[in-house]
Parts: sequence; C-alpha cells; structure tokens
Amino acid sequence: MYGVERSDSRGIDVNLKTPPLKVWKLQTALHTKAKAEPKYRFYALYDKMYRKDVLGYAYVCCKANKGAAGVDDQTFEAIEEYGVDKWLGELAEELRAKTYQAQAVRRVWIEKDDGKQRPIGIPTIRDRVAQKAAVLVLEPIFEADLQPEQYGYRPEQSALDAVRSVQKLLDQGYTEVVDADLSGYFDSIPHAELMKSVARRIVDGEMLALIKRWLEAPVEEKDASGHVVRTTRAKDQGQGTPQGGVLSPLLANLYMRRFIVAWKQHGHEQRLDAHIVNYADDFVICTRDQADEALEQMRQIMGKLKLTVNEKKTRRSSLPEETFTFLGYTFGRCYSMQTGRGYISARPSKKKVSKVTGKVSELTEGRTTYRETEEVVSSLNSVLRGWANYFCLGPVRGIYEALSRYAQRRLRRWLVRKHRVKGRGITEYPREYLHGELGLIQLESFRSRPLWAKV
Repeated sequence: MYGVERSDSRGIDVNLKTPPLKVWKLQTALHTKAKAEPKYRFYALYDKMYRKDVLGYAYVCCKANKGAAGVDDQTFEAIEEYGVDKWLGELAEELRAKTYQAQAVRRVWIEKDDGKQRPIGIPTIRDRVAQKAAVLVLEPIFEADLQPEQYGYRPEQSALDAVRSVQKLLDQGYTEVVDADLSGYFDSIPHAELMKSVARRIVDGEMLALIKRWLEAPVEEKDASGHVVRTTRAKDQGQGTPQGGVLSPLLANLYMRRFIVAWKQHGHEQRLDAHIVNYADDFVICTRDQADEALEQMRQIMGKLKLTVNEKKTRRSSLPEETFTFLGYTFGRCYSMQTGRGYISARPSKKKVSKVTGKVSELTEGRTTYRETEEVVSSLNSVLRGWANYFCLGPVRGIYEALSRYAQRRLRRWLVRKHRVKGRGITEYPREYLHGELGLIQLESFRSRPLWAKV
C-alpha cells in the first residue's frame, strides 16, 4: 500500500482502499522514513491528525464500517443531519486546542463459537474518527517495523495469507506444531510495556498522551436490571485495549511484535528451527521435531510479557496423525478423490461448516415466511458467498456441493410453507428453478484453491 505509484488524484476511491492523494503522500513519506531509518523516532505527528483531509477520510472509513452508536447514542445519520463538515470542524478544533477528551466505551457481548461470550468495546463515533485519524498517521510508521510473520490487520495481508504460510511450512516438513491460545489477549496487554513499544518510534508527547487516554477510557455496560454501570478497570489495572476500538488492532500487533522479536533474538527460531505464523491474537509455531521445547520457551517469553497462555486450549500436534485448527481451517490428513493417496492440507473446520448451515437454517425457518422470497434468497446468497470467499483453500469441493444441496432443501421447504404447497415441493421448485429464476447461487461454481503436501 505504501510507496506504490498512484495515478488517480481525484480523491477517495469508492472501495476506500486508496486514500486521498495528500493523505497517501503523507503516509508514503512516513513509511519511507521509518523503513529507511529503523531507529528514527518521529515527532510533530499530532497536528497531522486534525488536518481536514485526514479527518475527512477517517470519517468516511468509519462510516463505511456501519458501526453502532457509542455511549452518547450519536449515529451517523444524526451527524449527516447536523452537517458533516461542521461536525468535523468542531472535532478538529478540539484536537487543535487540546480540549479533546475521550468518552467512555460501550461494552457489549457477542457469542463465540464455543458458546462463551467475548466483550466488545464500542467507542463513540467521535472517538472512532479521532482514533482512525491517529491510525492513518501511525500505521505507516509501525508497518515498517512489524514482522513478516504477522498477518493480521495489515495492508495487503489477510487471514488466508496466514493459512497459506502455515501450509507452506507443513509442505517443507515442519509438521510438529504448537497451536497456541492466549487468555484475553486484548484485555491483558499491559499499558506500561505497550507504551514503551509506541515510544520506541514516537516522541510526540501529545500523541502519546492521547493514546494513553484512549487506553484508560472507562467502560459502560448495562447490568441485569438494565442500569448503566461504569467501570475504570483499564486505568486501575493498567492493562487492556478494547477489542472493537479502531486503534486496538494496531496496538495489539505492535505488542505481539515483541514476542516475535524476542523469539528471534533469543535464538529459538534458528536453534529449534521453529517458525511462527501470527494473525491478531492467534498464532502457531511450526517445527520439525522440537514442539515440546518450543512450547516451553513460548510460555517463558509470554510470562515476561505479562501475557497468560491458555493451557486448556494450547496444545502440540504431530501431523499427519493429529490435527490442529487455525483461523477456521483444520490442518491434517486428507485423501485425494482421484487417487486415494493421503496428503496434508487445510480444510474448513467442522465448527465453521456447522455455523454456516446453522445460519442457512435460521434464514429459512418457518417463522420467516412473511419475508419476500427475493429478500430471503439475497440473504442466503450473502451468507454463502461470504463463507465460500473465505473458505476457498484446500479440498472444499465436496463441502461446497453438500452446502448447496442443503441450501436447496432449506429454501424449497421454506417455499412450501410460504405458499402452502402439499408435499416436499420438488416438482414445484426444482433445482433449476431455485438457481435459475430465483437466483440462488451455486457454490460448485466457486473456484477452490488446492493446498497439498505429501505425507
């Protein structure tokens, strides 16, 4: 993203991947300087945040994410009605005059795949825009320092790239794997150590103070009685960055960098021939025959970083006899449908397959027959397309076919109930009708990308 030639100077691209020309030039200059001088410490960054073009692009990015309102209940619709230019001008003045204060973060809980709940922090739109402006300025600097093993929340990197990286290591014979899990990584990042990581590159006092205020912002949530409860845990305990905050991914990457750099500096990568692949708070360590030692050394480094290893979920696996799951993909032995020969590959985990079938079932429940057929088909297509766009690696052909058949059955049953047709509806709603006239997508037409290695 940074340092790439750009020919379009008309402003913000529709897909938001390319910022306005002046913002892009600022980011490119910062990244180039950081890359050329690894020990250089940046000053005079704070005033870049409230530049009109930077704040304007930050607002557009935040609006595109369609996030919920924070504790002040202010929505994007309300801001549009008030006047975006006026609203941004007032925020810019607060930042310029140094009267800006971070508001509390609204906490909500979302269900995880294992049935437990994960806390998500939702800053106000005002704070999200300010944080995004900071990210636009800081990310090019820290991007120059992040390690190649880190794939999460980075320009031109993705979870699929991390999956491919693991597969490549397996292909090369690194089949002893430590599948690691940290307990509440985002909530346990120590502020003092994190700020040292930031200050290693940033000496702008105003920027550092602003980041600290965001880290220490109070949290509000409703108790069982519906009353709002405010806590100051982050400030009191000196740890945590809200998962859901705009700045949090960058800070989380920056702190995880300490683990990867320590792993290399202590010589574990070379001595154990052990290689890390990291995405956000998930990571694996691939070795040839040193998984036990790698696991022990990982525990020691994490202890020094004041992070807690979840021992119940952290395990070592020996492929191809065993399996492990990383970023929704299960790695293990697969068999060729043509030859019957075994090979090691990633494939969608059973949990992720179960989750998408559950979503299809939910969209086609009997109580949803009041919806228009076009609306239901559109929802199904959105779910199936999104799932297949991510789960496209490895032997997915059979899974695609099974999911398509399942979606057909569920949609046909839904149509029978909606139109009170007797029987199973196979004659009235054949496969050709579902995919043709109604437009239900066929996953079999999606391109799969094989991953393989000899056992």
